[in-house]
Amino acid sequence: MFQYHFMQNALIAILLITPIFGILGTMIVNNKMAFFSDALGHSAFTGIAIGVLLGVQNTLLSMAVFGILFALLLNWIRRRSVASTDTVISVFASCGMAIGLAILSLGGNFAKYNSLLIGDILSITKHEIIGLLLAFVGVLLFWFFCFNQLHAISINPSLAKTKGISVELIDNLFVVLIAIVVMLSIQWVGLLIINALLILPAASARNIAYNMRSYHLYSVIIAIVSGVTGLILSYYLGIATGPMIVIVASCIFFITLLFSKKKSR
Repeated sequence: MFQYHFMQNALIAILLITPIFGILGTMIVNNKMAFFSDALGHSAFTGIAIGVLLGVQNTLLSMAVFGILFALLLNWIRRRSVASTDTVISVFASCGMAIGLAILSLGGNFAKYNSLLIGDILSITKHEIIGLLLAFVGVLLFWFFCFNQLHAISINPSLAKTKGISVELIDNLFVVLIAIVVMLSIQWVGLLIINALLILPAASARNIAYNMRSYHLYSVIIAIVSGVTGLILSYYLGIATGPMIVIVASCIFFITLLFSKKKSR
């Protein structure tokens, strides 16, 4: 099946996207921000809608700019709100998606944005793959230089601050990175399932990892295996690639959960 150029491009994209999700997912799970990335995904429609209103032709640009601003605003309110984090994020996610859907549905034009719901990895081009490669490098650099600080913040922000860590700066850089990756990937992975692809590999790895190094390694391996297997199965079964990857990743999660229960006995 890899004799076709679109399948070759899809495979390259999978091999870039899945390690990004595997690495970023571990940091998201560690910092209890699963709902945060979900809210960003839901806000994509608002970014497109604002771009349409402003006459911006490049939907990726409008999504990315809005996603970064939305992430920073949400992070600012999350740190200062008296309400629980989950509540604040849920309100933002619901409001953001509703506004976007309302604007895009004006005049009955929403149908042309339906593809964003489940994505289409088979339509990715070589120029777009370069964008994924840059995102991959960016995630690796952030993980290499900032992971220890981010991990310290996730354990105890006050203690991290006393150690000279710029808590707000690292936190804001992290949410901006999440926003860029989510908005960059959403048109190929799909709005409805992008959060599952971010969380499932990390959650599976957490079930079987015995230290932080193995946690990251297992997460990346599980993400890549899920991606490649999902791509192959989707080709032969005639199923959309994004949902198929999530199904495979879900199966792996339940398998690792069984192993985790056996280890705990």
